[in-house]
Amino acid sequence: MTVAHVGERLLTPGEVAALFRVDPKTVTRWATAGRIGSIRTPGGHRRFRESEVRALLAELTTEASGPGL
Repeated sequence: MTVAHVGERLLTPGEVAALFRVDPKTVTRWATAGRIGSIRTPGGHRRFRESEVRALLAELTTEASGPGL
């Protein structure tokens, strides 16, 4: 388990899913597989660091629009 940086915004699986244009269950599977880090709330819900999500989105966007296309 990890600790969020003070003041960093945490996103719900639904918010992350909207950014990636995937189903929220896909985001949960990514977290389970270790593809993206998550934090558990006291109630057991997943939350994702906005900075980590945006970094992954930028990485995947760069790969998709890379030199081979």
